[in-house]
Amino acid sequence: MMGTSKHTTPPSHLSTDDPHLDRLLNPAQFYKHPRDVIDDPYLGLSEKRAILSSWASDACAVESRPAFRQIPGTPAPVSFDDIMDTLRRLDDPARPPATAPSLPPDNAVCSPIA
Repeated sequence: MMGTSKHTTPPSHLSTDDPHLDRLLNPAQFYKHPRDVIDDPYLGLSEKRAILSSWASDACAVESRPAFRQIPGTPAPVSFDDIMDTLRRLDDPARPPATAPSLPPDNAVCSPIA
């Protein structure tokens, strides 16, 4: 059949069997605000930067509200300034270095936001 797709869910909203990978692929399920990303102890600096940069991109701009961004699936838009402030916190030398704890065991639950 022409014009049909095998996918009923957009690829960005597919879940994996790896809850740690889901945090990177589907951040809207886990983070309501950019500060939630920076406070996640299981993400490294590069992962935090990637998620925040993606959130700041024009692809997440809210139509008719250019100063706001919203990852599809998040409950509310956040300001571009909030995202940029959070990105700056990653580079702030006064900020205590994030310790990279070992990831929780595979059987630990990484719950999506409600």
